[in-house]
This record gives sequence, C-alpha cells and structure tokens, in this order.
Amino acid sequence: MLNYYLYPHKNSKEWVTFVHGAGGSSSIWYKQIRDFKKHFNVLILDLRGHGNSKPKLKDTFKAKYTFDSITADIEEVIDFLKIKKSHFVGISLGTILIRNLAEKRPSLVKSMIMGGAIIKMNFRSQVLMKVGNIFKSVVPYMLLYKLFAFIIMPKKNHKKSRLLFVNEAKKLYQKEFLRWFKLTSEINPLLRFFRAKEIKIPTLYVMGSEDHLFLPSIKNIVSKHVSSSLYVIENCGHVVNVDQPETFNAKTINFITSL
Repeated sequence: MLNYYLYPHKNSKEWVTFVHGAGGSSSIWYKQIRDFKKHFNVLILDLRGHGNSKPKLKDTFKAKYTFDSITADIEEVIDFLKIKKSHFVGISLGTILIRNLAEKRPSLVKSMIMGGAIIKMNFRSQVLMKVGNIFKSVVPYMLLYKLFAFIIMPKKNHKKSRLLFVNEAKKLYQKEFLRWFKLTSEINPLLRFFRAKEIKIPTLYVMGSEDHLFLPSIKNIVSKHVSSSLYVIENCGHVVNVDQPETFNAKTINFITSL
C-alpha cells in the first residue's frame, strides 16, 4: 500500500485528501498541512515510487504503469482507512488522477480542487513530451527533468517550486522515472474524454496567471462545464500551492467550507 500521513481533527467529519504530481511527494504540501488540519481531517499520500512509497522487488514484475493502476493505489488507501467520502486536492498530474478517481468511484469524491491542472496538452507541451520520448533512454533523467521543470516554471519567482520538484525528483530511480514518463502515451485520449464529459462534482481550478502551458485550456473548459469554477492567482506559476500558499489555502479552504 502507498505511504500516507494522517492528521485527524477532533470535531470535523470532513476529509481532505492531497495528491501530488509526478516527481513530487507528500512534502510539497508542507505549506498546506497547518492551515487545513485546523478545519478538516487530512490525508496526504506518496504516489508509487515517490517519497516513502518506495518500489519493492515484486513491483518489478508488475504490468506497466497506467492511470487506472495508479488511481487504484489511491482507492486502496481510502478504502483501508474506511473513508466514505473526501474532498480531493491535486497539483499538476495529480489532478488527472483525481479526475480519473471521480470517474471510477464518484461516490468517494465530494469535491475536486485542481491546482496547476492539466486538461489539455498544447502544441508546446506535446513537443516537450515527444522530445522526452526520443531522448529518455540516452539522456540522464535528471537532465530531462530539469529541462521540463524550467520550461513549465521558467520565471524567477517560480524558482522555489522548480527547486522543490527537482530535489524531489532526485529521489526517484531512473527506472521509476521512465515508468512514469511512459504514462504520457495514454494522456491525450484520457484528457480528451475528460474534456468531453462533464462530471457533476463541484470543481475549483486554481491556476497561476503565469502557467502559460495549461491556463488557456482550463479557461476554455470552465466556460463549458457548469460544475466548475476558476480562480487565477496573479504573479504565480504552475505550482500554485508553493508559489502563493497563503492565497491558495484561503481560497481552497473557503471553497470546501462553502459547499
């Protein structure tokens, strides 16, 4: 089972589950834990191969990683803890996993908060993935990851987020990085399905005004999906919860308590 951390609340019956992105770990939520645990029961996960969810020998023989198999890892923890329903907060690729969970087990998902959400790969991000696929076996994976991090988070005020993700990615094994990278082969049809099908679960997208790769497509999808709303944080990049934690926390906590 995935490694997880629990922060129970004495009075609240509301659960909030945090799902990080590829190359991160539960540690990226360090600026959220203090504020959220004042109001809710909090569950924070390390996705497989990340943080303290280290790959085991038996994982070597598992079928390739898929969005469904990684989503099932999250379900396993939720079911083990007997959590009947939770609000979910995701960042970057974690938002795809949350949306997939809502598709597979909608009864588990009370609301979705999608930070730095990915709903469509634009031309630049498609090129980025193709370049990565070409060079992934010959270029050291950390060099690739640093390049991706710089393209996604290029500005001076994104440096803290960039360094955090690069330092977390250093803890991954090369094989683990490649397993996650191969997920990109199934990302486009999945995102196309999510764009076409609105799910009737309250959803808040929290995006940085400088998230040049992903913000335009989120604006478009929110204009079509009535269950969704968008909050844009100024002077902020892709990793909104790290770049502007106070604003992110205030907006998302208010969203949950208002439901």
